[in-house]
Amino acid sequence: MKRSIGVLSLCGLLGACGSLGGGVLQSPAESDGQTRPSARPDSLATTVRRPPSTARTVGEFDTTTAEERVAASASATDAQGQALGTTIVSLGDPAQPGFWLETTLVSAPGEGRVVYAATGEQVQVDLLPLADGGSRLSLPAMRLLGVPLTELVEVEVFSNG
Repeated sequence: MKRSIGVLSLCGLLGACGSLGGGVLQSPAESDGQTRPSARPDSLATTVRRPPSTARTVGEFDTTTAEERVAASASATDAQGQALGTTIVSLGDPAQPGFWLETTLVSAPGEGRVVYAATGEQVQVDLLPLADGGSRLSLPAMRLLGVPLTELVEVEVFSNG
């Protein structure tokens, strides 16, 4: 009897994992390779390429094109903006495509840029509010900045507005 209850509990827990969005199950919108990150507001959202479900390497998870990387870098060098402060960033969800920073430095979505002093590089990003501490930077943005993917580093954040 105890074993049956344990097995049923395990089945229920596994089923719940798939419905949370963090599980291994994908919705039909995600499985076709085209979707919009759910954290982005409609004003900033564009159709982006999600990594394939078989992605295992950094190159497979980074679905940005060479043109998108050039545009994100070029527009950042021309930007002025208001300094919002510095923050310690870690790698955000590598399956979320695009150039973005989730941070407590903003209370509403907007556009901005991130500067990494160690390399002198900067990148144009979507700034997304984050309720808890710390900041998370997208995989493509970290690659453009030259940030080690496994380290916590300090970056300076600017708002374009």
